[in-house]
Amino acid sequence: GYIQVGLIGFLPGLAFKTMPTPHSAPLPQKRKKRARHQATNSRRRTSPLLPIAAGDVPYTGAMLRLRSCILTHLLSSPATHPAPSLHRLLSAAAPAVSQSPRFAVEDYLVDTCGLTRAQALKASTKLSHLKSPTNPGAVLAFLAGLGLSSADIAALVARDPQFLCAGVERTLSPVLARLTGLGLSRSEIARVASLAPRSFRSRSIVSGLEYYIPLFGSSESLLRGLKKFKYFLRSDLERVVKPNIELLRECGLGTSDIAKLCLAVPWLLSAKPERVQVMVACAERLGVPRGSGMFRHALKAVESLSEEKLAAKVEYIRNTFRWSDAEVGIALSKAPLMLTKSNQTLQSKSEFLISEMGMEPAYLAHRSVMLCFSLEGRVKPRCYVIKFLKANGLLDRHWTYLTIVTVAEKEFLEKFICPHKEAAPNLAEDYNAACRGEVPADFRFT
Repeated sequence: GYIQVGLIGFLPGLAFKTMPTPHSAPLPQKRKKRARHQATNSRRRTSPLLPIAAGDVPYTGAMLRLRSCILTHLLSSPATHPAPSLHRLLSAAAPAVSQSPRFAVEDYLVDTCGLTRAQALKASTKLSHLKSPTNPGAVLAFLAGLGLSSADIAALVARDPQFLCAGVERTLSPVLARLTGLGLSRSEIARVASLAPRSFRSRSIVSGLEYYIPLFGSSESLLRGLKKFKYFLRSDLERVVKPNIELLRECGLGTSDIAKLCLAVPWLLSAKPERVQVMVACAERLGVPRGSGMFRHALKAVESLSEEKLAAKVEYIRNTFRWSDAEVGIALSKAPLMLTKSNQTLQSKSEFLISEMGMEPAYLAHRSVMLCFSLEGRVKPRCYVIKFLKANGLLDRHWTYLTIVTVAEKEFLEKFICPHKEAAPNLAEDYNAACRGEVPADFRFT
């Protein structure tokens, strides 16, 4: 048999033959002396590094001294001395360790990716595991191939540093191929990657866009929604998004209305279904019935208001426009987006329409949609034009203020400005000045 002389792990493979010895009982005193004598003779006639002759019994103390001697020699030999043959063998057996320079992530982000030093310092904390520029280089080449500029790539990496760790062959290229199959152009795919990089580096984005593109109506509308709120791409389709869309359909919203609502309030797709149910209940309490054309606007109006804030807003509107409870209900059912206007804006509109233009509160309650248009950019300039035309006898029929305020700009010019070029040559100039906020004290008439 062989026993392994380990030298505490330094001399693997050095073996000595030994005779099997019983371990059940100690040796008698005479046999101990004979064993020591045989071990001494054996040590004298054999090399310490050669196997002991068969039949010899090694002396344990001698083996320990041998191990200690070799170990001491190995550790104490200066580097300038020739290494002993055993030391050379051990050194040759040790695997070579590469001493390649450490990959400087922060410098790479600045020099290659175009990040600022501050951006790189922040981003590098998420890339401490990177040991080589190989994969990041492949990712940068992929992004450049999509048509992203250096500035776009820098912005993407700053937004999502871990994009540099994505597998090009395993993930990014398959995503590109499948999105192309959905009908997205290369530039549109580049915009998706730029707007939602974290979602793009996951294959699940493909099934998500398969659902969202028809929902938004077009890839362009989808990109507009992503620009407002990119996180809906990471929402659970089955547990969150689809239940919310089904609830909107139950409220009577058609495909077009849902698309417009999702574009206006894209976070709605990621909201908990319970939150959407609360929004629906608030919209109904405004007096807007499900299925009406205003229900979509009512949902948008209450999406950022808690029940307490909603109650306070309704009370402010009642007092500002001097409406009864019934008139408040009528006004909000016709123009729920009033709730999105600031208190200062509502106060200014009340002062102009009721105090300056002389409209009755009840009249305004039934035509509350006028309150949703810009006061300075639309309502005031048009009201000034009509007031001027009436004062100078240039209106051939009665026009309601509702029509005057809500008609499209092109039609307003054709009906109220262009026909009076000769009688009032400065009317168009004064109207344009009023739209810029430079309202003259009075429109000139020459």
